Amino acid sequence: MRGLTAARTKATDEHGFTLIELLTVLVIIGVLLAIGVPALLGFKDRAQQRTAAANVREAVPAAEAYFNDNQTYAGMNVAALQSIGHVDAGLTVFSDATHYCLSATKGPHIAKVAGPGGSVNDTAAAACSSATG
Repeated sequence: MRGLTAARTKATDEHGFTLIELLTVLVIIGVLLAIGVPALLGFKDRAQQRTAAANVREAVPAAEAYFNDNQTYAGMNVAALQSIGHVDAGLTVFSDATHYCLSATKGPHIAKVAGPGGSVNDTAAAACSSATG
């Protein structure tokens, strides 16, 4: 009887976690990371794509205002567009007398619009290389 009481006293005096408990916690953390990290990377990727498209969309009214002021797109550049409205400095501008192409890059994503009257292509393979795209 005496040995049984000593064993119970020793078992109740020990503090800490068992190996199984620690491994269970590590497995749970691993599962949460496996779910969370890819989702976080996907959000970042979509945010960069949408930022590039938003930068181009924001510059289109400034390009049209430039044409209204000058009756031509020739000579249009980022500085001229920035003087008209809020335009991202990383914008690429190509223009001739009757056409323009605006493109923006954010991370690996490129968005561009060839105008006048074009729609924003937010999955463009390459930035503008001429006034017509």
